[in-house]
Amino acid sequence: MITVSKEDYLKSILEAESEGETVISARLADWHKVSPPAVTMALRRLKRDRLVEVEKNGEVRLTAGGRKIARKLTLRHHLIERMLAEMFGMEWWKVHDEAERLEHAVSPDFEAKLLAKLGSGGACPHGNLSEVEGAVSRRKRGLVLLADAEPDSHYTVSGIYERDRQLLEFLEARGIRPGAKLHLLERNYDQTVTLSTAKGTVSLGPAATRRVWLSNGVSSKR
Repeated sequence: MITVSKEDYLKSILEAESEGETVISARLADWHKVSPPAVTMALRRLKRDRLVEVEKNGEVRLTAGGRKIARKLTLRHHLIERMLAEMFGMEWWKVHDEAERLEHAVSPDFEAKLLAKLGSGGACPHGNLSEVEGAVSRRKRGLVLLADAEPDSHYTVSGIYERDRQLLEFLEARGIRPGAKLHLLERNYDQTVTLSTAKGTVSLGPAATRRVWLSNGVSSKR
C-alpha cells in the first residue's frame, strides 16, 4: 500500500536527485522534520516494497517503481500549483506549500480534469516544468544560473527553486520572480551579485543566486 508518507519520501528523493544532491537518511530527516529513527523505519518499508535501494555508503536511490510513483505525484503537484495560480490567482510564492497539502487529496478523476483544463506543456508559477529537471537539462535549454551569469547583461528569470518558502518571499520582495527582467550590474569579490530589478538595486548572495535560473542574456556592451 502506498501511503501519504511513502509518496512524500519518494517525491523528495526524486527532487533531490534532479538537483544533483546525494540523498542520505540524515537529509531526509531534515527535509521532513522527523527523527532519524523515523526515517530509518520509512526507508525499511520503502526498501521492502522495492521502491528504493540503500547503498552501502548510505545513499538512497529510487527504483524504477519508486521513480514512477514519484513522477506521478510530481505531476499532480505541478497541476495543483497551476490551478491555484491560474484559476484562483494565488500568489506564486504561496502555491508550493498549498499544493503540498492538497496533492494527496486529489482523485485520479480530478487530476485528469485538471490536465484537460490546463494542458501538459505549461510551467508552474515558479517557472518549472512538470517533469523534475536537473541542471544539465536546463543548461541544454540555454538557461544559466544567476550565480554564473555575466555582469553587465540583461536576463529574464526562467525558474526558481520552489521548496524554500523563505527564499521565495525574499526574492519576491526584491522584484525577482518568474518572468521578471533583471540587469546584472556586477559580480562582487564576496560572491554576491548586484542587480537592477523593478524594485531597484539589490544584492544577492550565493544561497539565492544558486537557486535562480535565467534566460535571454544580452550584454549591455552590444
